[in-house]
Amino acid sequence: MVETTGQALIRGVDISRLVVKMENEALIFKPLISSVAVSSQQIRYYQKTSGYLTLSTPSRISNIPVGARPFVAETSWTRSTVYTKKYMLDSPMIDMEEESDSEVQVFMDNAKDIVDAISNDEDGDIWDVFTEDETPTNINTNAATAAWNAASGQDPFEDIMEAKQKIREETQRSIKNGKLLVNAQGEKDLLVWLVSTKGSSIPSFASEKVGSGTISNFAGLDVIVSENVSSTFACVADLKEAVEYKQFKPMQTWIITEEGVGRKIRCSTNGLAVLKKPKFVTLITGVYT
Repeated sequence: MVETTGQALIRGVDISRLVVKMENEALIFKPLISSVAVSSQQIRYYQKTSGYLTLSTPSRISNIPVGARPFVAETSWTRSTVYTKKYMLDSPMIDMEEESDSEVQVFMDNAKDIVDAISNDEDGDIWDVFTEDETPTNINTNAATAAWNAASGQDPFEDIMEAKQKIREETQRSIKNGKLLVNAQGEKDLLVWLVSTKGSSIPSFASEKVGSGTISNFAGLDVIVSENVSSTFACVADLKEAVEYKQFKPMQTWIITEEGVGRKIRCSTNGLAVLKKPKFVTLITGVYT
């Protein structure tokens, strides 16, 4: 027997609501991108070429004679067709005898483990989409001046500003929702560089970082830390502009009952991220050795 999402109760705990709350807390990249609900698993989308519309002589935009028709200009688009991904996972079976005498926290932890695993998988796939599987073709890329954990010669600020510059040059737009994406190693290396290497130049800033041990903003970018960022990379991006998530099915929860045996929790969601404006992304390579 399968209990519907609206009936997903174990020991008085509404597992459905709990799972949605946990998903919102577990996801890192997905909340940073645009999202739209879709009614089909097949997704057709268009990837836009960046830059201003330009015309070749004798066509022009200005100095059009009175009464003359305008010239025609259009951007180029690349059409792609993809299919959404289904994510699904079960908890271990909760024996009926254990259900009646186990702590409620056991069931909550089971639900959290499932949601964390699915969310991490979703975020990993989103990273692969906007970094083009870490093999840039359409997105921008630049190499670090030196690994951020090198004994000397590194300059993360230069690397990040170059990444921002490439986005500005390619899109003709400033970054409105800029993010710097690093993993825990990248965050540590950035903080160590700021405090140990540049601390004497920015004493008050360095002192604050010694106390907090965290960095939330750097070079005008929100710093986002995720272990889905591969160790040799960092990324600067306006993800709201670059990526769109096609949500076919939101996170759903079921309680699967095997009569006389026990129950288990099942969670599933279905969707896919697509890279629509690649020039709003710059992948920085060689940040760690």
